[in-house]
Amino acid sequence: MPGCGRTIQPLGSLSRFVAHSSRPYPRGSRPMSEYQYYEFFAVDEYLDDQQQAELRALSTRAEITATSFVNEYHFGSFGGNPATMVERYFDAFLYIANWGTHQLTLRIPEQLLDLDLAERYCCSDVASVRRHSDNLILDLHSENEEGDWDESDEIRLGELIPARTDLVGGDHRALYLAWLLAAQTDLDLDHLEPPIPPGLATLTGPLRALADFLRIDEDLLAVAAQSSAQPSEPDIDLAAFVKRLPQKEKDALLVRAVTGDPHVAAEVRRRYRRQFADAPETGSRTVGDLLDAAEARQAERQRQAARLAAEKRERRKREQAEERERRIDEVAAAGEKAWRQVDALIETKRQDNYDAAVALLSDLKSANARTGDTKKFTERVERLREAHRRKPSLQERFDHAGL
Repeated sequence: MPGCGRTIQPLGSLSRFVAHSSRPYPRGSRPMSEYQYYEFFAVDEYLDDQQQAELRALSTRAEITATSFVNEYHFGSFGGNPATMVERYFDAFLYIANWGTHQLTLRIPEQLLDLDLAERYCCSDVASVRRHSDNLILDLHSENEEGDWDESDEIRLGELIPARTDLVGGDHRALYLAWLLAAQTDLDLDHLEPPIPPGLATLTGPLRALADFLRIDEDLLAVAAQSSAQPSEPDIDLAAFVKRLPQKEKDALLVRAVTGDPHVAAEVRRRYRRQFADAPETGSRTVGDLLDAAEARQAERQRQAARLAAEKRERRKREQAEERERRIDEVAAAGEKAWRQVDALIETKRQDNYDAAVALLSDLKSANARTGDTKKFTERVERLREAHRRKPSLQERFDHAGL
């Protein structure tokens, strides 16, 4: 495939993973970060005491439990090798740095995800897959050096773990999101789209979080979803599929589940999807097609937003004009009472009341202009200015309002 060979990027490359350089993680050169966040999670099996002790030797400050390892740095960096930690202990790893790096690594049992299939989606520098022992390791990178950074806005690993669960169960939308990451970053324009999984237009919360974490362009995702079929009713169809399984096979699955096999549910869902769910449509669009369509959609969306904003401004102007006309009608009807209100506001010597007095005078001026008798209004304003000549801030307001 153009722009996407069979070479798998090595996840364990020291230049990308080990925190021993001026910019320890990921690739590239940059000054030491003011904030780095490392989070690992074990999904399929708990960490025993020996494993936790081995992890503690890597960091005395990390929060370590039977399922997780979390550490953050405001100065300095983690001295361990995340690639090795994923290979030996954890099923998921998330990394965030305030220079704009997002990293997600997932370890998937090889019997639950076909390597050839995964390579069709993860075949670039930013989205890669490799085999290690009996697992496949997916490595996803997103870089963004623009804009302000807010730690409180960042997604954490708990929001993304369910996307891994769906992936091992045969839902390949996470793989397609990884391919979109590559498409908007470093794939050739003539690279052909992989199979399009159903349900791209209705992402689950975890998949939506994954798209946000990887910074998938919203217009690119929207045009990609146009060719994605609607998903079937999985719970109803899955129940029928399980009911048709031979009793002996169901008994074996039940025993495995009761004895703690973490992959039973994923295996059943994967088998169901392969046998009964509709096969994903083979993609017929190129990266260039999708990027062009996304650009066109963005332009149209911006045109629509500009049109709506212009309509809102015009509506607001009409409302303001109508409100002013109503206000002038009220002032004209008030007559001398409005002039007495002006005097009362000025006598308070408060700046906000000066503003209110000048606004009322402006309405009186407009009301007077309707009758064409501006001479009397001008004379009264001159007398008013003379009476309050020792109030410079009020005089400035008169000048600014053209009084």
